[in-house]
Amino acid sequence: MKLLKPKVVSDIQTTSKGVFNELDWRVNLSYRRNRHTQFKAAAKYLGMAIAAAFLLTGYVSAPVTEQTMAQTVASSSQAADQERQALEAQLQVLQTQMDAYQTQISGYQKQGNSLKGEISQLNSKIAQVNLQIKAINLTLTQLDANIADTASQIKSTEESINTNQDGLKGLLQELYASERTNLLQIFLEHPKLSDFFSDINSLDTLQNNVRLTIIKIKDLQGQLKDQQNQLAAAKADASSVKQYQVAVKSQVEDVKSQKNNLLTVTKGQESKYQALLTQTKQTAAQIRNRIFQLLGGGQLSFEDAYKYAKLAGDATGVRPAMILAVLDRESALGQNVGKCSYQTSMSPNNQKIFLALIQQLNISADTVMVSCANKDGVYGGAMGPAQFVPATWQLYSDQISKITGHSPASPWNNADAFVATALYLKDAGAAGNPTIAQERIAAARYYAGSHWSSYLWTYGQAVVSLAANFQNDIDTITSSN
Repeated sequence: MKLLKPKVVSDIQTTSKGVFNELDWRVNLSYRRNRHTQFKAAAKYLGMAIAAAFLLTGYVSAPVTEQTMAQTVASSSQAADQERQALEAQLQVLQTQMDAYQTQISGYQKQGNSLKGEISQLNSKIAQVNLQIKAINLTLTQLDANIADTASQIKSTEESINTNQDGLKGLLQELYASERTNLLQIFLEHPKLSDFFSDINSLDTLQNNVRLTIIKIKDLQGQLKDQQNQLAAAKADASSVKQYQVAVKSQVEDVKSQKNNLLTVTKGQESKYQALLTQTKQTAAQIRNRIFQLLGGGQLSFEDAYKYAKLAGDATGVRPAMILAVLDRESALGQNVGKCSYQTSMSPNNQKIFLALIQQLNISADTVMVSCANKDGVYGGAMGPAQFVPATWQLYSDQISKITGHSPASPWNNADAFVATALYLKDAGAAGNPTIAQERIAAARYYAGSHWSSYLWTYGQAVVSLAANFQNDIDTITSSN
């Protein structure tokens, strides 16, 4: 992650040695400020000149320190980029291998049902899932590196803020003290006015540097907040990916068990396999009546869910099976089901949009639940089956209304939610005739936005696998019509 380049306080240079580089610091407690304007101004300039000398002698090493720190950060960032590129190259190799296995699986399915084909298909699934585990492990390695890198940047930023605050505090103390210096005493000790005015040119530089220091502290504080948010997001990503890791490891064992059971029951005989297939294969009627669980809570019959998905698919070019896979609750391990109120989970900006939306829909904010914020402080607030946060729903609302005819579109209306999902997937690259890799990326983008690369082999892969199952179900019910 590239560290934002902070503004650097420029060093102060004097045109000559000057009297105030030699002046001892002193305060006359009996001094009272002179009411005459010319002496007041002179005292102010004199004090600022003293502060300039203090800055020169006390803080001259600061820019060098920051330059060294910047070089260190740049070197560390370069090493992190090289490591990231190496991990991404490994992930690309794994993706190619997994897609090859997916092609084999699809090929076996098209060949028709046979014991040999089923065993080959299960072997390909086992190999594919083992590669998926490797990809997840590499993803976790990336996330751990990001967490460590961001934590290091946070520490560096905090140190820089403290250093600049200490420096500013010292400057302000010097300015305050110098304004109370006995002007007459200084003129008596240094009667040559040229010595005084030789440092006047440094006064503007001093004022400018005080201003820049304040600006820099504000910039660093903003940078620190961004880094803290990035750290929270990275920790949330790592936690979610680890949950998927457990589920995928269990999936390998399930497929192996399925293969062993198949061989045990059929004893390797094709006739017994065909009898078992006839016994276990679901009919079109069973598929139509099967309960379809929506991601954001609620349920439909599979037939009704398919009708909504087909409506959305026809309007956007995203295949219905993909839409169903994203909207199915289990594809996200049930993490996004709405259980919280908007006050405790939404960002302040999303709360404003949310309240305006429910006012348009003429519903009460207390009657709807949204997804919860996570333990690392990342905001939730996703609404309805499509699980859009209010700001994202607002972006798509007009497009949804044009398709469904509902104005305003509602996140809790099934037709609107299905169309919203399809529109987002279309923008993410899943429309037309996408490859498996493109659908995987689109699903990951749907789930994690800009963090999509961390979810290719968890949520993304889970969706494309689920979509393949739904496609079989769709083919069954449409072929029976």
